[in-house]
Amino acid sequence: MPLPPLKLLSNRHVTVDFHRTRDRGFIVVPMTFTRREFAKLGALGFAARFAPPLFAQTTQRQTGYAIIGLGRIADIFMRGVKDSPNSKVTALVSGHRDKALRIAADYGVPESSIYSYDDFDSIVSNKTVDAVYVALPNSMHADFTIRAAKAGKHVLCEKPMAINVGECESMIAACKSASVKLMIAYRCHYESTNLKAVDLIRSGALGQVQAIETAFGFNERAGEWRLDKKLSGGGPLVDVGIYSLNATRYLTGEEPVSFSAFSSVIDQDGRFTSVEENLSWTMKFPSGVVASCATTYGGWMGGFFKVHGAKGWIDADPAFNYDGLHLHAQYSTDVGEFPHTVVDEANPQKNPYQFTAQANHFSNCIQNNLEPKTPGEEGLRDMSYITEIYRAAGISML
Repeated sequence: MPLPPLKLLSNRHVTVDFHRTRDRGFIVVPMTFTRREFAKLGALGFAARFAPPLFAQTTQRQTGYAIIGLGRIADIFMRGVKDSPNSKVTALVSGHRDKALRIAADYGVPESSIYSYDDFDSIVSNKTVDAVYVALPNSMHADFTIRAAKAGKHVLCEKPMAINVGECESMIAACKSASVKLMIAYRCHYESTNLKAVDLIRSGALGQVQAIETAFGFNERAGEWRLDKKLSGGGPLVDVGIYSLNATRYLTGEEPVSFSAFSSVIDQDGRFTSVEENLSWTMKFPSGVVASCATTYGGWMGGFFKVHGAKGWIDADPAFNYDGLHLHAQYSTDVGEFPHTVVDEANPQKNPYQFTAQANHFSNCIQNNLEPKTPGEEGLRDMSYITEIYRAAGISML
């Protein structure tokens, strides 16, 4: 049976599934923003801006997170949690205890709530931990998600969700069996610039979308774990290319039906012995929209998307960075009329505001028994499409 279509928050219509009833009833609250209001969408994220009418809580309860893996992205997430009214760091999991002790002092985490990877399962008895944030190499996502679920902890897992479809399915099954929530950290789904683009498309401002161009990549340093396929599961496609893949899906509101792809290794410097250096692919959607996408570990490729419609266009550049996001658009009222309405909106919020919004959302879901907007099934979809893209490029997965 096909997976259900993607649901996205938009900054004009907020959809909240309170009950997950058989008829999947929703409460929809329409909201319209001025340009000034859009610029003010802040570190609390779109959903939190409207917390009183939508997510009112009698107390400021804080969901406690155990951070699994203390690398760069975990540092940003923890700083984001510091700015969150409903989330806090309550435990750390690391293979380097000295590092964990230093970080624990910054976040008020007691030494008794520091775990190694080996003794992680004992976290089951730590009542200050409601959820875990999995920020490990991709090949470890499935193992620690399943272990966390067995310990009764909700899971916020970084993307890519895992290194193959089978692992994704096992993670979903484990969380469902344990009655815990699983959310994949697609931060752009909670970010106002991306939501503004979706809103413009859904409103019909661009008319029928015809094509999308998107890319994201950078020049990866030698020695990084991402260059080891056993740890990463793939090259730039699973790391930053996934942003372009996912964006085409939330921009169109459709699922791709056909794929073509090409990969290459240009720099023969020893970095790309197990993963691709460059990968470009196209996807066709049921409406006929064609998306042209590219990713690389060999050069600087700003994360952007361009959407071309019958009545105008959208250009988000950058679209996927931690801050500095900027949206341009021009569109007309009728097909064939030269675009005259101009949108030029820069998001002034600074890193780690996207991570704050992400934590706010998941903590609210935990506290109010709501379904996350980017559940495990969303990560499974992307992994199934990544598999198809690699197959089209003649690359085998683990």
